Amino acid sequence: MEDKRQATALFRYSLTRELADPELSPRQRGALITALTETDHALPGGRRLQVSAPTLRRWLRAWRQGGFEALLPAVRRQPHRTPAEVLQAAEVLKREAPRRTAAQVARALAEAGRGQVSARTLQRHFAYLGLNVQADGSLPQALGRFEASQFGELWTGDGLHGPVVGGAKAILFAFIDDWSRSIPGWRWGHSEDAVRLEAALRRALESAGIPDAVFVDNGSAFISAPFHRTLATLGIRIVHSRPGHAPSRGKIERFFRTVRSQFLVELEARGGAKDLEELNELFGAWLEGVYHRGPHSETGQAPLRRRLAGRQLRRPLPAELHDAFLWSETRVVTKTASVGLFGNHYEVDPALVGVRVQLLFDPFDLTTIEVRYQGRAMGLAVPRQIDRHVHPAARQTPAPPPKASGIDYLALVRDRLVAGERSRLGISYRKLPAPSPLPQNTQENP
Repeated sequence: MEDKRQATALFRYSLTRELADPELSPRQRGALITALTETDHALPGGRRLQVSAPTLRRWLRAWRQGGFEALLPAVRRQPHRTPAEVLQAAEVLKREAPRRTAAQVARALAEAGRGQVSARTLQRHFAYLGLNVQADGSLPQALGRFEASQFGELWTGDGLHGPVVGGAKAILFAFIDDWSRSIPGWRWGHSEDAVRLEAALRRALESAGIPDAVFVDNGSAFISAPFHRTLATLGIRIVHSRPGHAPSRGKIERFFRTVRSQFLVELEARGGAKDLEELNELFGAWLEGVYHRGPHSETGQAPLRRRLAGRQLRRPLPAELHDAFLWSETRVVTKTASVGLFGNHYEVDPALVGVRVQLLFDPFDLTTIEVRYQGRAMGLAVPRQIDRHVHPAARQTPAPPPKASGIDYLALVRDRLVAGERSRLGISYRKLPAPSPLPQNTQENP
């Protein structure tokens, strides 16, 4: 705590020492104050702050009256509402095992019958004592604020596990633009794989264009070869976050919190969605009608308005987009001028015998294989034996059950024939007399 006060005083001193120069005229001092207020300054820990002119003049008066000591922040401590003996017991537990979190200390105090206290209260108390270490025993790391300078400079992608839809958990893949906070591409699916990730990325590329870079974590879909090949083909730089460092993806995590608090809560209130088609339809309506049109808490602008005011990205050509989303495998051509791929066998140009070639294909169609050698197209491979038509990792999303037509053909045929017979015989059952009642005292014959 004392180190933090000293660092704050040094920051104040760095701004006021120039103002305290006795050779400055009042006009020069005023101009210097104006210059200092028009820029932001780096605080200890990486945070940046702008200082107002009244604050600078107050620091200057304090410096002239009391020197460096007068620039130290005042120690402000409110009376504790939590009993002092509870805080003392919490301090003992924390010092005994520094890896204990505030929540764990609170549970230990409650279990021992020493009192009830919230984890947030203990976090503030440990920070005041300088005991606010993380679970691994290290001090919390200060994170600087970052924002891209233009649209498409950086897209951050991640996945969100959502509700159960159609008997399986729905997973949302989404990309957020760092500058505008808009969502250029997204997709709800039932699998957290490269196919669903590429569907979200393809939508983003078609609607917004090609970004400069994407920032993703180290999940299996984000480190897959097809995803990396797509980005490399389009010239998009990929950056992976450090494993276990979720705060670096703060913008997409903040968007997912908005999805949970605004969309998923209303989806649950309406009874969910019957299938992925309805889920994607409802989510798209909420995204375009609510999220993209409301002011963002950080930028103060609607993401859609900010995106439209930004630069226009280059849209990929259809052929370029098709090539980028092909999957790739390398094989050595055998002496019989053939290659094998997932149990299938294909014939290639005999001139390629003994060399390593690249096979490009749509993961959902293994009958059409494009052969390339050293980046040059060498025609299509001729299928010789096809046992598998789809890549093992390409799982198609099950189609929703067909809607009922409401037409019972057999019942309609039956009703038509019955109506025809009645019309032909001319029998009107409504005009038939009612049956006579049976006698009350009729005795049976022996």
